Amino acid sequence: MNEMYAECLVKRKSPAYTMLLKIVMGIVCVIAFFLSITPLLGVFGVVILFAAIAGTYFVFRNSEVEFEYLYVTNSLSIDRIYGKSKRKKAWEGSMEEVQIVAPTGSTEARDHETGNIKVLDFSSHMPGAKTYTLISQSGGERTKIIFEPDEKLLRCMRMTAPRKVIQGI
Repeated sequence: MNEMYAECLVKRKSPAYTMLLKIVMGIVCVIAFFLSITPLLGVFGVVILFAAIAGTYFVFRNSEVEFEYLYVTNSLSIDRIYGKSKRKKAWEGSMEEVQIVAPTGSTEARDHETGNIKVLDFSSHMPGAKTYTLISQSGGERTKIIFEPDEKLLRCMRMTAPRKVIQGI
């Protein structure tokens, strides 16, 4: 059995507004705490406190996102991992559906793009990161995926479909 396996984990850079959102949610929790201990609001203040705590929990948990690229034999799976605890499948496809994998911005990648294409970005958004564009067609739906594979993942994809994977610059 000649099975190929590669996995790669990429952490997405948090947008600038997430730090501000975390600070605001912390302030909301403090205000909700003081509202909950005032006798004027009673039970309603405690409900506001629990809602603020729940909102803060979800903001903190979902602000850190990682992507896991998993290539096994002929299929690529991309999972989104929130807060290093919750995993959600973001995209999955086989090499038969893939039309091309090329460095982002290359002429080969631009040649396969059409006007009606769904764009999914699974990259880190770090400055200077080397991203690749994968164009896939499943049925009538065309998808453009931007991701950051490592050399092992590219090598496995290249061994499966050498004409579809364009070497980096």
